[in-house]
Amino acid sequence: MDTSPVLLTAPRYVLGEAEEPYTAVQDLEARVAQFGIPMAPQRWGWGSFFRTERTLVELAVASGNATLDATLDGSAAARDAVDGLIICTSSFPQSVHDHKGFLGSVLDGLGLARVAFACGMTLNRCNNLLAALHLARCMVSSGSHRQILVVATDRVVDEAVRLEKFALFSDGAASCLVGAEEQGPDSFEVLASASAQDPAALAVRDEIDSQLAVAVNEELERATGISPEKVTALLPANLVRPLTALKERQAGFTSAQLRMDNIERIGHCFAADPLINLTDLVTSGEAEIDGLYLLASSVPGARHGVLLRKVSEAPR
Repeated sequence: MDTSPVLLTAPRYVLGEAEEPYTAVQDLEARVAQFGIPMAPQRWGWGSFFRTERTLVELAVASGNATLDATLDGSAAARDAVDGLIICTSSFPQSVHDHKGFLGSVLDGLGLARVAFACGMTLNRCNNLLAALHLARCMVSSGSHRQILVVATDRVVDEAVRLEKFALFSDGAASCLVGAEEQGPDSFEVLASASAQDPAALAVRDEIDSQLAVAVNEELERATGISPEKVTALLPANLVRPLTALKERQAGFTSAQLRMDNIERIGHCFAADPLINLTDLVTSGEAEIDGLYLLASSVPGARHGVLLRKVSEAPR
């Protein structure tokens, strides 16, 4: 059996071009009153959010090109080595007749002429990106594909719902390359990925179940021998502070492992949060060789996790 490692390389992201304070949320006071919660920005972690006029395609192309430029020197010949593309979003075109144009525009914008497999990842809500990383890992480890670009792109369509009880949303996209070979700086070995789902909770409950996170931790430990306390840093979804802290502590992680600074700085960028947080960890210089990093995201009824080990860094 092929045991060659699967590498995640060059995580990158783009945000909406307009940064706004939480006070710019449309009908803020009415929205807060609707939720029946206090106006307590520090408690919730409301800070800035990013708004865009760009389309989902434009966001995806901007982030994807940043990843490809970092890993493949931006050359057309090198881009021909990419044989897979997974696009994640909560807002694919409604009509199937528009799907080919959406996909074609992304491929053209990225200069990917040799992609043999492309698909859209949805239905997992804000777990879409981690579900796509799981799929990409399986495809590369099976030998069916060598280099897969994974891109998540989302934006708020209705400003009336930019603030939800569980998060303040930002527009943006994040991407990385998942491959059988190290393609550039800041590479991580994908040690394992896991998910857990409670079908009964999908339709009837609207809360995050920390027991699903425990189940994912157990599956990751079975696959790697790495228990939660050995994880160097947990990179979660940027939901409101008390919810994120409570649920991840219940899952077995400590406050020292949990990275939450981007809750105030960026807010919740849909499924892209864990990869955004990984990118910023790399940029800050905090990520260490052989460090263990868990990308994790929970939604009501489901949890996904991707465990990484850092194997290279950008030249200084």
